[in-house]
Amino acid sequence: MILPLLLALQAVPATPPPGEEPVAPYVAADANAGATPFAGDGMWRAFHGRDGVDRIVEDMVARNVADPRISDIFKGQDLVRLRRTLKEQFCYILNGGCRYSGRTMRAAHQDMGVQQADMAALVENLQAAMRREGVGFAAQNRFLAKLAPMHRDVVKIRGPRPAQ
Repeated sequence: MILPLLLALQAVPATPPPGEEPVAPYVAADANAGATPFAGDGMWRAFHGRDGVDRIVEDMVARNVADPRISDIFKGQDLVRLRRTLKEQFCYILNGGCRYSGRTMRAAHQDMGVQQADMAALVENLQAAMRREGVGFAAQNRFLAKLAPMHRDVVKIRGPRPAQ
């Protein structure tokens, strides 16, 4: 009983992976992914396995960085780390056999000032990336339903973004 718990909780390495910026220490755990994995391998197959998840994440991040509605949120962010942890998160939730090493959704987004319109744009970009990968509509909706509860930990501004 204790061994699985110890395996699920891991300290973040002092040295970040190549290309990533250092982050404040935290305890990494699969629970930080924000959702429990799907049962079986049907969703993993629907997303075309690791290669499909990699393509979806790469496409989604590129769309978000280029999207004038939300590109400011991504300026100055560690996009190498973002891509890696999104791939881990999606793989974990889709039951692809991955571990999630990222922070909680609340901690990862706490100072970003994400508002509802930003989240809507991000979801649109994720849907476009899933469509481009050929993920079926029903599988897309099941995945989005798993991600939806994270909204409360990510969105901090309910109204229009304050003028800068």
